[in-house]
Amino acid sequence: MTAVQLRRRGLVEWEFERVTFDRVLSRNAVTRLLTERAEHGGWELDRLQIGADGKRRVVLRRKIIRAVRTA
Repeated sequence: MTAVQLRRRGLVEWEFERVTFDRVLSRNAVTRLLTERAEHGGWELDRLQIGADGKRRVVLRRKIIRAVRTA
């Protein structure tokens, strides 16, 4: 499950995505999936929480670059 939201921190705008991984996935599998998102989608890890139930709740972020019209 993913949810995307936009937030502004200072002068930089960030796009956030929440991803939940079930406990049946191994640590290596989760690492591979997050690495894929980082390399191909430009995401970086903002927060990782492992719940008592073993689920991994991950918050990813990426910078939003707005095009500025010059002419």
